Amino acid sequence: MLAADVPLHLEDHLDAATIVGSEVPAEVPEAVEWRFDEPQPDWKPLVPRSAAMKPVQMASTDDALRLTLTEANRLPWRSDGSVWGSIYVDLPDYRLADWASILVRARTSDQVRQLGVSFNLRETPLSGVDPPFLAQPSAHAAPVINDGSVHTYAFGAGRLWTYPESGWRRAGSRDWEHPWQQLGIRLYAREPVSFDLLSVTIIPAEAAYAHAPVGVRTEIQSEALRRTLYTHAPGRLEYRVRVPEAGRLDVGLGVLREDAPVSFRITAKPQGGAAETLLEETYADQQRWAQRSVDLSDLAGRTVTLTLEADAERAGTVALWAAPTLTGARATEKPNIIFYVIDGGGADHMSVYGYNRRTTPNLERLAAEGAVFEHAYSNSTHTEVSTPSFATSLHTSVLGGHHPLPDQAVTMAERLHRAGYQTALFTSNPYAGQQAGLERGVDVFRDAGVGDSASSVELHQEYWRWREVYPGEPYLVHFQTTDVHWGFGPVPPFAGIYVSPELGERYSEWERQLGEAGGRTLAAHPDSAALAEADIDPVVHFDVARGLYDEAMAHQDYQLGRLVERLKAAGEWEHTLLIVAADHGPLLPYAWSPYEPMFRSSVTRIPLLIVWPGRIAGGQRFSQPVSMIDVLPTILDLVDLPMPEVMQGQSLAPLLLGEEGWEPRPVILDEFEVDPETSKLTGVIEVVDGRWGASLLIKPRPGAWPWPESQRTVPLLLYDLWNDPYTQHSLHEERPDLVEKYTAFLETQFESHRSLAQLFTHSDPVALTPEQLRTLRALGYIQ
Repeated sequence: MLAADVPLHLEDHLDAATIVGSEVPAEVPEAVEWRFDEPQPDWKPLVPRSAAMKPVQMASTDDALRLTLTEANRLPWRSDGSVWGSIYVDLPDYRLADWASILVRARTSDQVRQLGVSFNLRETPLSGVDPPFLAQPSAHAAPVINDGSVHTYAFGAGRLWTYPESGWRRAGSRDWEHPWQQLGIRLYAREPVSFDLLSVTIIPAEAAYAHAPVGVRTEIQSEALRRTLYTHAPGRLEYRVRVPEAGRLDVGLGVLREDAPVSFRITAKPQGGAAETLLEETYADQQRWAQRSVDLSDLAGRTVTLTLEADAERAGTVALWAAPTLTGARATEKPNIIFYVIDGGGADHMSVYGYNRRTTPNLERLAAEGAVFEHAYSNSTHTEVSTPSFATSLHTSVLGGHHPLPDQAVTMAERLHRAGYQTALFTSNPYAGQQAGLERGVDVFRDAGVGDSASSVELHQEYWRWREVYPGEPYLVHFQTTDVHWGFGPVPPFAGIYVSPELGERYSEWERQLGEAGGRTLAAHPDSAALAEADIDPVVHFDVARGLYDEAMAHQDYQLGRLVERLKAAGEWEHTLLIVAADHGPLLPYAWSPYEPMFRSSVTRIPLLIVWPGRIAGGQRFSQPVSMIDVLPTILDLVDLPMPEVMQGQSLAPLLLGEEGWEPRPVILDEFEVDPETSKLTGVIEVVDGRWGASLLIKPRPGAWPWPESQRTVPLLLYDLWNDPYTQHSLHEERPDLVEKYTAFLETQFESHRSLAQLFTHSDPVALTPEQLRTLRALGYIQ
């Protein structure tokens, strides 16, 4: 028998369910496959817009279509001189929602950096001139394995972005229903390469459910992803449950095909009584979830057989039960957790941290109710790297660089979900969502973009809608807003308080100029040479960018204040743990340079404010350096849940609660990707150790990322952070003793991270040696 003292996620208890029927159909829609061991004349090269570029070369071999990128494929607007090419095929007006994924089988021995797929979802097919494709899957590109063997690369078809005139949206949403008319395959490399394409296969949506009679998947409808239980009609699941006080079952109903409606039915049968039908509905809307709530309060305290049943005219039709959750009146002391990440939020621009513009009056008021960490650091400089790390308390060099999260790395949402928490993630940055693999363990998930600096408004609305239909407690919600993320689009009444409309328009024109000259990177982070060439005053440019950022920050702070006010009005504030943080600092022109250390204050000094009314004393300020990687163990410690066996952060709970058990330790930052030539990690590992900051370059070969040797002439840079927080002068020549000390320290850290990485692989984990285990325990990474 199952109990629901905390939210009961029925999809997690299939082992306790009785399954009747739900048989996989004998026939499943067939995949569409193009095999290139025979001619495929329908595939054509995409013609670049630039007259300076040529289409990719195509040639047939015995078993493949060979794509060759030459010097004629250089991208003239890319500072790194990348070569690029794409081929495409016309499709017979497919409906994108009917397809699950695209599989690409290929091989190469050359240094191809990325393989990607693209889609055309316009009303009419285009001519094949770059760029006809308005959409890319959110996992839009995959790193290429260049060992000469055949590898299969998988891309999602249903979870992708598209850009109609009204802004970024998720393809397949109600306002974007055009057919899928073209499919493209594209390649990126730094130098000329050849790439053998063996086959491209499109997998039907129904085929993704043909592996088991019942199962759990993350599904999308209405731009929202849900953790979803699926069955095959006719079929039913029976659970024996004890109904809590004020019991209710909340669930979303969904179908795969509009031409295959499903009849859903929910019944409850008390012991010794007759079954009562609580919901009965036939549903056929492929685009939207039908959110339903079933009242079980009349059965409170009784043990019942709760049945989820689906039927359809066509045997084997898939029925979707999104986040089926049984809840009741609050019966736990565990708090709700709001983890609020301000994407690109820099502490240096917040008045709660002493900034000379009053950008964060609401955070100042919250600081009086909780604790502020004066020197908190993000563990990397951008979302794609930092977010998976703080979600798992594992550094990038352990997780394997820029890759999807390995299965063994358990996320914050997964840990809280297993403990009975309802879980939600609302973000306007895909790098904080599916790109990072953070949909795992999340009941309700959204990572759709917003076109201005008001993402917080839309995400808060999503949150309150979720609370209305899933009111159970406790819950975890992870916000990741982009109000202050570049490019800035401040909204009234904050637009104009620091930057006049005229200057704002001039700044937009500067961004356009810089973007045409060097792409997005130069527009966001122009160097002095680019500004001089464009005849832009660097002082004025900086001041306008700072003002726009500060306007966006003021708006973000206001919306966060409104969220707290509404929580208080709803009676939830007293049992809510709020953590306000950021994934990295501001993307401002002065704030980032590819050869400056990551721990520079303007790059990775972020807010960390923690409030728990009645449990954490207000008005506390801590000066000790801490890391975003400490957040997960802190949450688990505060809510009395088991710590991960392997983690690299440490709990801040002893500091927050005034207890013993916390000792300061150096803060580690790192940022790595896989070098395509050596398959080894290349990047930077850094330490903040009290007064000193040290940055060590790890490169498996000359010329590897992150930058040319001419831009950083020594392996280790050293800074006095007390006197030089913006890292203007490295002391590596003045202090050879510290260079020696921190070089050895960081090399040891990196080697320990790589040892630890053997536990977190995309295949079978490797057993660690006794010596490695001793080292990792000594560093505090293994319990």
